[in-house]
Amino acid sequence: MDQIIIQDLSIYAKHGVYREENILGQQFLVSVYLDLDLSRAGQTDSLEHTIDYGRICHFVTDYMQEHTFKLIEAAAEHLAQELLFKYSQVKKIRIKVKKPWAPIGLPIKNVCVCVDRTRHSVYLSLGSNLGDRMAYLKQGIAELDALEACKVCEQSGIIETEPYGGVPQDCFLNCVVRIETVLNPQQLLEALHKIEANAGRTREVHWGPRTLDLDILLYDQVTVNTPQLTIPHADMHNRSFVLEPLCEIAPWYRHPVLHKTIQQLYDGLVKS
Repeated sequence: MDQIIIQDLSIYAKHGVYREENILGQQFLVSVYLDLDLSRAGQTDSLEHTIDYGRICHFVTDYMQEHTFKLIEAAAEHLAQELLFKYSQVKKIRIKVKKPWAPIGLPIKNVCVCVDRTRHSVYLSLGSNLGDRMAYLKQGIAELDALEACKVCEQSGIIETEPYGGVPQDCFLNCVVRIETVLNPQQLLEALHKIEANAGRTREVHWGPRTLDLDILLYDQVTVNTPQLTIPHADMHNRSFVLEPLCEIAPWYRHPVLHKTIQQLYDGLVKS
């Protein structure tokens, strides 16, 4: 991947654990490494096909001066998230924050924190068969989009389906969304559980009725197999209520384990 690199942008800001640091401020040096495709900019020699690094410098300066964090780790984390979601061309970002005047009491050039964050593309399924089903789905999507580290990019239509798993219950409303996130799979799972809890979700009966059900279907081309989480979703290829709406927005997506497209999986399930 190509890179735009901004090194040691000098910013006077107010970050630090100690009260004096938050009041008096100090110098910080911020470096930004942006991974993106610059081939079109190179071919056209046009600014519209790249990112204006002057604007990046001003944005970073304003952000560091308008916010106050105790830890430069937090400053780097939040700045990385802001830049990733502000500039959709950027696929990966590295932020270095140097603190030359760190209050250590020993001779030192600087203290530096470096974070690497990647924009991940994730497909989630949503389902509800209790109460106001449509309202619960809309609430879940709104809360996803409101997460600082997530952005809802695409949504399928909403379909009504028979319950799955053999437990007698009412029909479900289901849909699929694609989000972009900087959260890792475990962090995302924890965030989804909080959204479910906000909707009053309980887990009393396996495959039982629920106000809101959120499942991670696909996370880039990553595979995860832990006691808490399996990616790709272990049973998605057997669920028409997942494959049908997923086909609407990503029929071309290739399952990283089964090596078939979503359209092929859906067609095979319908014919079986």
